[in-house]
Amino acid sequence: MTVATAPAPARASTALDRLPMPPCAKLLGWHVLDARPADGWIRIGFEGRPEFLNPAGFIQGGFLAAMLDDTMGPAVFSHTDGALYTATIGMSVTYLKPAVAGPLFGEGQVVQLGKTVGFVEATLMDGAGALVARATASVRLVPSAKAL
Repeated sequence: MTVATAPAPARASTALDRLPMPPCAKLLGWHVLDARPADGWIRIGFEGRPEFLNPAGFIQGGFLAAMLDDTMGPAVFSHTDGALYTATIGMSVTYLKPAVAGPLFGEGQVVQLGKTVGFVEATLMDGAGALVARATASVRLVPSAKAL
């Protein structure tokens, strides 16, 4: 007996779809899974590669921080329809659980945007949905025409 399944809903298109993927995003296995640009929210998939592991067998924290950073910036970029690029001023990361090689998922949220500075936050979960790390950041808001 075959069970029919409904196709997954298409994700909202974002301003990110108009950009070539940078090398750092490719390295992290970065891909947009879902987005609500009007709400300033985005969900990003990453691939925790074996090359990212430290001697204890867990993904080194710098890679996790890069994933969090590469979730928060795209939340702002998609929220502003590509008008604003972010340069991280300061970022605070809290590591909650060791991450192993495999899929990871970041959720980013715009908290507040001013004229030149914004505030964003993100969480990073493992493939089972367990919270691995979270971050908050202050970002310089740069017109994309000047940054890209």
